[in-house]
Amino acid sequence: MPKPSRRAPSTRLSLSPAKPVNPLLDTLQPYPFEKLRALFKDVAPNAGLRHISFGIGEPKHPTPALIREAIVASLDGLSAYPATAGSPLLREAIAKWVSERYGLPAINAATQVLPVCGSREALFALAQAVVDPTAGAKKTADPAKRPIVLCPNPFYQIYEGAALLAGAEPYFVNSDPSRNFACDYSQVPEDIWARTQLLYVCSPGNPTGAVLTLDDWRELFALSDRYGFVIASDECYSEIYFDESKPPLGGLEAAHRLGRGFERLIMLSSLSKRSNAPGMRSGFVAGDAALLKQFLLYRTYHGSALSPVWQSASIAAWGDEAHVRENRAKYVQKFSTVTPMLAEVLDVKLPDAAFYLWANVARTGLADTAFAQRLYADYNVTVLPGSYLAREAHGANPGKDFVRMALVADVEECIEGAQRIVDFCRSLKQ
Repeated sequence: MPKPSRRAPSTRLSLSPAKPVNPLLDTLQPYPFEKLRALFKDVAPNAGLRHISFGIGEPKHPTPALIREAIVASLDGLSAYPATAGSPLLREAIAKWVSERYGLPAINAATQVLPVCGSREALFALAQAVVDPTAGAKKTADPAKRPIVLCPNPFYQIYEGAALLAGAEPYFVNSDPSRNFACDYSQVPEDIWARTQLLYVCSPGNPTGAVLTLDDWRELFALSDRYGFVIASDECYSEIYFDESKPPLGGLEAAHRLGRGFERLIMLSSLSKRSNAPGMRSGFVAGDAALLKQFLLYRTYHGSALSPVWQSASIAAWGDEAHVRENRAKYVQKFSTVTPMLAEVLDVKLPDAAFYLWANVARTGLADTAFAQRLYADYNVTVLPGSYLAREAHGANPGKDFVRMALVADVEECIEGAQRIVDFCRSLKQ
C-alpha cells in the first residue's frame, strides 16, 4: 500500500479572475470638493481666525418648525413601505404648488408629477431612463457615434456623471459672461444636435445665478422640436431671488406662455434650498406625462421611494409660503450688504437669483486656484475655484478666473467673511 503523504493539505483556493466593475466608472472626474481638499492639503490656515466657508452650497438657515413638527407627527409612517409614485396627497400638494407658482392650468397630479429623493438623485436617474446608449453605436464603440448629453459650462457635475454612466458623451456649451452667462447654442454643430438625446439646463444657474429668458426657452423648444431630445430643467434654486414681484421664469411656465405643451420637458425642484431642508432629500419632477410614466417604471426597479415621514413633511412644506418668504428676506439682506463690499475689490454683481456670488478675480493678479489657496491660508475663508466647476471645452475653461461664493451662513458670518476677502484683496496690492 502506498505511504500516506506527509504534506499538509493545500489551503490554496482556485480563484476565478476578478470581475471588473463597470468601466464607465473610470470616466468620472473627481468632484470639485475633492479637488479643493487636494488644493488645501498642505496649507495651514490662519489659526487666529475662525473658519468661514463660502465653499459648499448647503443651506444653513434653520429648518422651519412646521417641517420638524410634521416629521414628529408622522413617525408612525416608518412601519410601512412607501409607494415609488408617492402618496396622492403629496402629488396633489406638489401639483397645486406648481400650478400656483408658475401660473399654469391645473397640473394632473397622477400623471404629470412624481416625488423624488431630492433633485440630485433625479437628475442622475433621468439620464439613465432617457438615454439610449445603443443609438448609433454600443457603449464601447466609436465615441463619435455615441449619443450626446448637452450640458452648460460651468455646470453641476451630476450632469456629466449621469451622461457618462448612461453610456453617452457629455458635450459642453460654454457660457458667455458678456451675455449674462447665457449659453450660445448657435455654436453647437449640426452633427452634435443630431446625436443629442438629453439637454440639461439649470435656471437659476449654479454657479452663475443666471435665469433663462423666454427667448432662451423659445430657442430651446425649437431645437427640441427639430431634433427630438428631452430637456431636463434643473430649477432647485427657483425660490431664492431678490425681488418678490419678479420670481424666476420656469420651464413649464415658459412652455405655457409660448402656447405649447410639456412634450419632452421635465422640470426638477427640491425643498433643500426653498425650505432649508437638505437632509430630507425631498423634491419632485414634473412635466411630460409620457416620460414620467417611463421614469416611474425605472424608479420602481431602482427602489427610489421617498420615506412616508418625508412625504408628510413635504406636504406641509409645499403648502406654506410664509417660511419661504422669510428665507428669501435673509438672502436679500446678505446679498444687498455683501455684494457692494466685494465689488470694491472684485468684478462681481448681484446675480439674477440663487445664493451664489460668481466673482471674477483676474484683477487681483491671481489664478482662481491660487486665490482660493491663499485666501484660505491668510484669512481662513473657503471659496471654490471656478475652474473646478467647468471643463476645458472648445479651447477654454469658462470658469477660469472666477470663484464661487455660497452665501449660506447667517448675515453676520457672511459680512465677516466678505470683509476678510476685501482685506485679502487689498493686501495683495501692498
